[in-house]
Amino acid sequence: MLKLLPDCDTQDLKYEFDISESFKYRITIVDSSRYTSTLRMSQYNANTPAFLRPTMLIRLYHDAKVAEVLEAQRTSQLKPVYEYPNLNMHQRNEKYMVNVFLAEWLHFCLSQQVASSL
Repeated sequence: MLKLLPDCDTQDLKYEFDISESFKYRITIVDSSRYTSTLRMSQYNANTPAFLRPTMLIRLYHDAKVAEVLEAQRTSQLKPVYEYPNLNMHQRNEKYMVNVFLAEWLHFCLSQQVASSL
């Protein structure tokens, strides 16, 4: 994540990764302090309704160089393991799968190398 966001300690900064004219990723720094930053990562596609667009709230711990997904698809406080079946129909390893999805997003954005600061 730090490779994508050289100024992650600057609040209210946005980065966009243009994949095509109608398809892009946006990373917005929501909050920043000395040891942590909170950011929102979203996918924008002109042909997709807003409620179907993937979005995550992520906290970066600068000293530990760790990222934690705080919220994914408007679902917060993900547990490490869920009993199955459950009321919200989360998978047993939902938190792990969200972290894998974040890793794939970041890898994809790094491979594009077309970030622009807004």
